[in-house]
Amino acid sequence: MRSVLKVKPMEVMCSKIRGLITKMMMISMMMRCVSGTGTLHRVGGKLGWTPSVNFTEWSSHESFYVNDWLIFNFDKNMYNVLEVNKTSYESCNDQGFIKNITKGGRDVFQLTEPRPYYFLSGRGFCWGGLKAAIFVQETAPTPAPVQARNGSPSSTGSWIIALVMVAASISLTWSVL
Repeated sequence: MRSVLKVKPMEVMCSKIRGLITKMMMISMMMRCVSGTGTLHRVGGKLGWTPSVNFTEWSSHESFYVNDWLIFNFDKNMYNVLEVNKTSYESCNDQGFIKNITKGGRDVFQLTEPRPYYFLSGRGFCWGGLKAAIFVQETAPTPAPVQARNGSPSSTGSWIIALVMVAASISLTWSVL
């Protein structure tokens, strides 16, 4: 004889709603994690970490914030990347460095504090200009709303976010039901 379990419709609906809320919270947490990862800056642009780049000029066109990343691309057999203090940076002193970032020629470094960071290449290359000063700010400024043609702030970005959230909700609802 078969036993049939009877489930009340209200219990089923509450269970589905709890599942939907859980999924929405997970999406929200993932969006927060993705937005906090920082920007990757290719030191020296397309040319990378080489003496032919004016790093003062390059860094003047970049904005650096806490949690951003630097990637140094270079020939590890010729150059290295050392984090140094301001005095060593100004005098091209590669002794007593803070950290040797050199690993394989495509090395990354995370900017974890709002302060100036100083990098140079030893072996005499610093004297040829192979050094960079990076000034890191606490947080990126919140972008001002874009003005629409009629003078009111544009809500295009808000509509896109709302549309994505509605689509995700509908998708999750169908998967729960």
